[in-house]
Amino acid sequence: MSDLPRKAVTRTVKLAALPLGFAGRATWGLGKRIGGRSAELVARELQQRTAEQLFKVLGELKGGAMKFGQALSVFESALPEEVAGPYRAALTKLQDAAPPMPTRTVHTVLEERLGAEWRELFLEFEDKPAAAASIGQVHRAVWHDGREVAVKVQYPGAGEALLSDLTQLSRFARLLGPLIPGMDIKPLIAEMRDRVSEELDYALEAEAQRIHAEEFADDPDVVVPAVVHQSEQILVTEWMDGVPLAEVIADGTEAQRDRAGQLLARFLFSGPARTGLLHADPHPGNFRLLPGGEDEGPEGWRLGVLDFGTVDRLPGGLPETIGTCLRMTVAGEAETVYELLCAEGFVKESVALDPDAVLEYLLPIIEPAEAEAFAFTRGWMRTQAARIADPRSPAHQLGKQLNLPPAYLLIHRVTLSTIGVLCQLNATVRLRDELVEWLPGFEDPEAVRGLSGGSGPGAP
Repeated sequence: MSDLPRKAVTRTVKLAALPLGFAGRATWGLGKRIGGRSAELVARELQQRTAEQLFKVLGELKGGAMKFGQALSVFESALPEEVAGPYRAALTKLQDAAPPMPTRTVHTVLEERLGAEWRELFLEFEDKPAAAASIGQVHRAVWHDGREVAVKVQYPGAGEALLSDLTQLSRFARLLGPLIPGMDIKPLIAEMRDRVSEELDYALEAEAQRIHAEEFADDPDVVVPAVVHQSEQILVTEWMDGVPLAEVIADGTEAQRDRAGQLLARFLFSGPARTGLLHADPHPGNFRLLPGGEDEGPEGWRLGVLDFGTVDRLPGGLPETIGTCLRMTVAGEAETVYELLCAEGFVKESVALDPDAVLEYLLPIIEPAEAEAFAFTRGWMRTQAARIADPRSPAHQLGKQLNLPPAYLLIHRVTLSTIGVLCQLNATVRLRDELVEWLPGFEDPEAVRGLSGGSGPGAP
């Protein structure tokens, strides 16, 4: 029983066609240039055709292919503006939409996991899915006690499809690299493969969501739906309405985008400190904005958070080294920063770098941590990506010599992804406030000595 096109030959043929398509379009582009078409026009058409093929295939296959596409979607703000449009449109479609399972398959899974009388658990159940994602789809329903709920049903064969897709994608990761300047695609795919079993385990997801729901139950800024029921391949949580973050990105006012960005940054840094867990899938499809009362503007909005299938377990919160290194970088302490990076494994013992050059490499990246309020824009993201991606630049040469320790892999990806979303929002965010409040080591110990603490999770 399966509705993922998961037979090895079928899925491999679809994915293997991608690099052939890239080559074919390059030949087509060369022909157009010889025929007198402008380089700019040809490049734009090539990018559009590439986006259409790539994300059509990823979306159709679901599984690891779609998961990979969703991970890429938060980085579209790094693309040059003249080619970002087609990617933005294609990537956005992946964020919370995919071809649904047939109704008969959904009913079969529900019967297998909840019993033959599964309908008695619900007062209502909508067969048409409300959302579809990489390994499962969500149905709106009413639980037997009257609560509106979201019923997540895992695609049969999802595990096999995830591993097959990610293995195939890794074989031509180099061809996919140019999609996102400055980003190494292969480690991203490898990290996804390593977390397949966790992604498929709804018991782990339910546990992570319960922890967050309990911790943020009375929070004025963040809402996490309570878990109602969990069994293998089935997860039932309270339903949450709200404005999808993707809509705020596309059509939100400046005040709405700023509020959404502030809440997203607050959740990223407060979550590990308060729960010991880092939500590790921060693409726009996993967030909703919940407006306050009729008389309240965006300042009354709250952030609704969905999908806890991938988390990083950080019992002590985010590592203090991150905060200390950020603080020392802002202070211009090159030697101290270099020593910290060496001690944590960011610089291997066999590599010797100039501490001043390392500081110069880091300063533009940590600019948002210095400012009282920082305007995250696509232009800023593109500048950083180009600086690191350009093989001729000192930043590129130095970056190649740095190492990313395994313990920091997920933290690094989540941080980059969140910055990507903030740039999509074009949000002005008081990031420094959140770092002072929630990131261990960031606040100067001398400045806080003798103080009893910060301003709390509801502070603006």
